[in-house]
Amino acid sequence: MSAQESSSGVPHLPGMEVRPVERNVYEVQIGPAHPGSGHMRIIVELDGDVMVRVDPDIGFVHRTMEKLAEGRDWIKNIPLFERMAILDACNITLPYVEAVEKLLDIEPPERAKYLRTLLCEINRIASHLYGMGIFGVFLGHSTLYMWAFGDREVFVQLAEDLTGARLTHSYPVFGGVRRDMPDDFPDNARKAVRYMRNRLNEYAKIFLNNPNIRKRLEGVGVISKARAAELGIVGPNARASGIRYDVRLIEPYEAYPELDFEIPVFEEGDSLARAWVRVEEIRQSLNIIEQTVDWLEKHPREGFMHDKFWKAAPKLYKDVYEGNIPYAGKYRVKLMPLFATLKVPAGKAAARVEAGRGEMFYYVESDGKDVPYRVRVVSPSFRNVIAFKYVMPGHRFMDLPTIYGSFDYFPPEWDR
Repeated sequence: MSAQESSSGVPHLPGMEVRPVERNVYEVQIGPAHPGSGHMRIIVELDGDVMVRVDPDIGFVHRTMEKLAEGRDWIKNIPLFERMAILDACNITLPYVEAVEKLLDIEPPERAKYLRTLLCEINRIASHLYGMGIFGVFLGHSTLYMWAFGDREVFVQLAEDLTGARLTHSYPVFGGVRRDMPDDFPDNARKAVRYMRNRLNEYAKIFLNNPNIRKRLEGVGVISKARAAELGIVGPNARASGIRYDVRLIEPYEAYPELDFEIPVFEEGDSLARAWVRVEEIRQSLNIIEQTVDWLEKHPREGFMHDKFWKAAPKLYKDVYEGNIPYAGKYRVKLMPLFATLKVPAGKAAARVEAGRGEMFYYVESDGKDVPYRVRVVSPSFRNVIAFKYVMPGHRFMDLPTIYGSFDYFPPEWDR
């Protein structure tokens, strides 16, 4: 027998698992297909129509972002990392910016903190609505898909009004943000908040309290509090299982310590609870948007960039944002030249935030050059994907899209 063969004579390669498959068990491969399982394959073994083994096979969209970051200027990594989850861009890149600020030993002005918080919550709502829309597709509920994607446009437009870009904003930068909010932004934000509050009640009627949908979600894909903690589940999925963990609560950052909001927690741990958590989080995000807009409106429109960078800004940059030329605050201008030649002092730093899908963590190391020595990213989808292996077995095959959709898993965010 060759050294490259197993005892059964089956060719064996490094990393290959060779095991017998029972005759009454069928192996079905789901994906990888973009409109279905996303950039991931799910290998399912079925006994009849009951799932007995589920293996999430990841890595189909791996883009080596961490390695790419080591060859790019510090500022150029912000738009790079946004591609992990473009619908949650601010939450995805903010901890990278915060980690670099620790190395630079600077802290953004208070106004910049409120502007960052404002965009994070706008992104959180847009991200949850995107996830709910895809969930509706998985369940054959086309109305939810159309409603959620239509309502998401309201908040995508808000983000564009604030930042000048529709999805990949590159809004938080070292020392502050790229620009202040336009004059008409507060009124538009309040209109969006009022609209979405009313819509959430309709979502509950047509979807969450729909008897047909409830029968497909209640008691399906249950993950207990103990199991969720054991697996390291984060974000809304952990809070749906009774774990009151949210970085905004455990380790407050930006303007969150000054704001009044709640952390929705459910105990059931099933697919319905995971859907409800996201709806209630949208409600809390609406409250946060109102508070941040009120604060920004009442305080002077100055100080959205740290003095270290503001003093080095070109005259045109200052004229635009100080209102000395027309259209101040309405259009983006190029970044200050200082960012392009920025060298970060040697050292190590880490930062984390609560993104739409859970805790987003960065470790950044500098050797004093104009590019990072090392960047390490741990995303919430990376933490959550393991749940499929333990939650899905024992359910019917048609429960797979229900459980998958309820976790709001985003493959590019994990593969990065």
